[in-house]
Amino acid sequence: MSNDIRNVVIIGSGPAGLTAALYTARADLKPLVLAGVKWGGQLMLTTEVENYPGFVDGILGPELMTVFRKQAERFGAEILNEDVSKVDFKAKPFKVSVGQKVYQARAVIIATGAETNWLGLPNEQKLIGRGVSSCAPCDAWFFKDKKVVVVGGGDSAMEEALTLTKFATDVSIVHRREQFRASKIMLDRARANKKISFILNSEVMDVLGKDKVEGIKIKNKQDGSARELAIDGMFVAIGHHPMTDIFRGQIELDEKGYVKKIRNPKSEIRNQYNMMTSVEGVFVAGDVHDYHYRQAVTAAGYGCQAALEAERWIESQE
Repeated sequence: MSNDIRNVVIIGSGPAGLTAALYTARADLKPLVLAGVKWGGQLMLTTEVENYPGFVDGILGPELMTVFRKQAERFGAEILNEDVSKVDFKAKPFKVSVGQKVYQARAVIIATGAETNWLGLPNEQKLIGRGVSSCAPCDAWFFKDKKVVVVGGGDSAMEEALTLTKFATDVSIVHRREQFRASKIMLDRARANKKISFILNSEVMDVLGKDKVEGIKIKNKQDGSARELAIDGMFVAIGHHPMTDIFRGQIELDEKGYVKKIRNPKSEIRNQYNMMTSVEGVFVAGDVHDYHYRQAVTAAGYGCQAALEAERWIESQE
């Protein structure tokens, strides 16, 4: 175990984690960022990012995260591409383990994000960012006058489809069952839109195309027949899962596994912090708690809030 007690350890390195690193570094807290072997978050799987403020002509996702990282490092953030294996928030200082090595911290910011539930198809992973997406608000613009499919049957699938109709000429919702999990109001909106059609009792067997999406192979679950459908894009909307396994039993999670922010108006301490978890001194930022927006810019905003609150928390303990 390292005898050094860090002011702040940040777990995660997407827009939330690296923004938190920038702010805590500029506050001279000398943060340690445990970025993960696959550092950079979901934007490392994204090609063009055109909705992040400040980049008129857009920027590649990995390039944007590299800029975030270099900016945080410029002000003194220490960033290690290592995966956290265990945490101990039961006593102070907090302990964060990377294999056999244990780091101690006065405050911790959790920014581990959430991952898309993909279909697990042979060609799917190769074509992410090349016609395969999980975020219509991020990528719909690229499919102007194109033909796309949305895979899923919940509210998020309906929302994705409705967003895509603003740009695409044809949107098909592929769902493996006859019944939908989506709320009636969202389903009615989708059915009322003339650009949206439904392919029910069907599942996508594979994505077709070498360098970009050119189509999908669909199997009908009732008669077993298979067919190919020519499309330009596939949006997967079967949910996300937060990266919170290592925090189970250490902080409160909601029923979906997302980190809960805990506020208590009756507590003078709790009422001052929007981003604090069930453990005082442990904060959260980004998609690991936010399943409503899931945007790079909102994640960065949460990272800023968590950093400012961690700084204030540390000062209050002195």
